[in-house]
Amino acid sequence: MNYVSTRGGVAPVDFAQAVMMGLGTDGGLLVPETIPQVDAKTLTTWARLPFADLALEVLAPFVGDAIPRDDLAGLIRRSYATFSHPEVTPVVEVGEQRILELFHGPTAAFKDVALQLLGNLFEYLLSRDGGHINIVGATSGDTGSAAIAGVRGKARIEIFILHPRGRVSPIQERQMTTVLDPNVHNIALRGTFDDAQSLVKGLFNDLAFKDQYHLGAVNSINWARILAQTVYYFYAWGRVSGGDPSRTVDFAVPTGNFGDVFAGYLARRMGLPMGRLIIATNRNDILSRFVHTGVYAAGEVHPTLSPAMDIQIASNFERYLYYLHGEDPAAVRALLETMQRTGHLAVGETLHRAVTADFEAAAVDDAATLEQIRATHAATGYILDPHTAVGVRAAAGRPGCVCLATAHPAKFNEAVTAAIGREAPPPPSLQGLMDKQTRCSVLHNDAGQLKEHIRTTLAARARAGTEV
Repeated sequence: MNYVSTRGGVAPVDFAQAVMMGLGTDGGLLVPETIPQVDAKTLTTWARLPFADLALEVLAPFVGDAIPRDDLAGLIRRSYATFSHPEVTPVVEVGEQRILELFHGPTAAFKDVALQLLGNLFEYLLSRDGGHINIVGATSGDTGSAAIAGVRGKARIEIFILHPRGRVSPIQERQMTTVLDPNVHNIALRGTFDDAQSLVKGLFNDLAFKDQYHLGAVNSINWARILAQTVYYFYAWGRVSGGDPSRTVDFAVPTGNFGDVFAGYLARRMGLPMGRLIIATNRNDILSRFVHTGVYAAGEVHPTLSPAMDIQIASNFERYLYYLHGEDPAAVRALLETMQRTGHLAVGETLHRAVTADFEAAAVDDAATLEQIRATHAATGYILDPHTAVGVRAAAGRPGCVCLATAHPAKFNEAVTAAIGREAPPPPSLQGLMDKQTRCSVLHNDAGQLKEHIRTTLAARARAGTEV
């Protein structure tokens, strides 16, 4: 299996090269040359598999011969052995809906499903092929802690994570800044998540800097992130359908960066019997506005009770544009040039009809988010985190819909307390965080300052390694 860029400027690379490249050297996102297809008989077989075994079957066609199957199986087993639930991503019934719990990993967020695997992939490939990597990523909350948990202490890897200062929850901040391993470097940026993401993309687009400092990506621009997240759609479908290929399942997905939704879209293109795929956004509703109007227009970022979704530029949206336009990189480049020049892009009436066939969408404000947490708890005793509550509210009127629970509610106890009058009990991984020592650098929203910080930090690490 080879990978190409959504912008057409990257010669085909294999899976291992795609993982290490992260963002395409032409600024585009990497996608497979072809999408493997899954037939009805295979779906029925997959529906009975444990999560790790299913992950191997889903990933193997995309990995091809870049990693031997036995080695891939070992990496997958090791990645999901860190989860506290035996099913890894269990499906539970909550009232009329089903909740796909994605928060049983080390940092209590769905990002662990992909980033535990990605960290092990990086370590495996660097050990096998030599070299080192300096990971740079931006986070609106959960990606940072999950990425850090995936690579902390690993040889040949340094990680720099930018988060918007004061715009992540206290627990999320501490999950990152209390990790004191010497290869972990936290940066609090004076700006928004979109500012942080823009700086990171700028670093990767500076090819000389990227090559000199061996930059790698853990954000959902990395194809391995998308691929790993695709697995739990197949897993949830199997648990709900019993393996009957004639049964479709609806999914509601709280999202800001479009990565989790795109993983579902990929699963459907592979052949998963999916009904409606519902995009659930908060007040920062660029994605839901696009579904309703066909116009993708950036606006001001508004802080909300679901901060991981406080995003106006969805980094994975480019992959969807690529498939929407028949895998035409020239069309993608033209649209993105328009977006950069004017702040918006639009698709025509025919393509907009295709969008509405692919997705439904709803935007949920803070008041409705709190009401959903309150109503679900009153009716069932189940506590939703605010992001999951956005998804549950967006799925209202669709009994049996699988709503993705993207984080443990204890990570957002300010919202939970406002809704139900008490905090959610924390899982063991979140206990005692507020009492631990922290380490973090504060930077302005300035590309030059960020580059200098990376240079000086890596130089100091190199000196420390030499001295040791």
